[in-house]
Amino acid sequence: MKLVVGSTWDGEVLGPDERATLSLRDGGEHLVIEVVAPWHRDPAPSARPGPTPLLWNHEVVELFLLGSDERYVEVELGPHGHHLVLVLHGQRKVVQSGLPLPYVCARSGTHWVGTARLPRALIPEGPHRVNAYAIHGEGAQRRYLACHPPGGEQPDFHKLDSFEPVQLP
Repeated sequence: MKLVVGSTWDGEVLGPDERATLSLRDGGEHLVIEVVAPWHRDPAPSARPGPTPLLWNHEVVELFLLGSDERYVEVELGPHGHHLVLVLHGQRKVVQSGLPLPYVCARSGTHWVGTARLPRALIPEGPHRVNAYAIHGEGAQRRYLACHPPGGEQPDFHKLDSFEPVQLP
């Protein structure tokens, strides 16, 4: 299954040089998430690679998996080996954060590739809905990109009604 982050949060279509792709595949007890994204060379977080609070303030690609009863998991992956896994119940209501995640990434030229193995136990029961996002840039150049644009007056990646139905691998 493939998701393409191909527009801005408000629906402007992106050029191919700014698009990120997420591939989801069955890994048995894990959902394997592979990201291929442009590397914008934003500064890395000051923390060592691994679980990193506030990762969304840096260059990142995010996957949201929504189950029933507003239960969802947010997986953030960065080009420097940083990641963040949040389990939520209700819009923006975090019940677990900073969870471990097997994750490797590599940067090469203009792109980076990351592969994570999300334990299926963290994925809420379906039916499932999904959205994916990418963030990069600093200050006035900050860009908020989406697979399924949430719209609105400002970027809001927790707009659950913008998520699309999906059958997970």
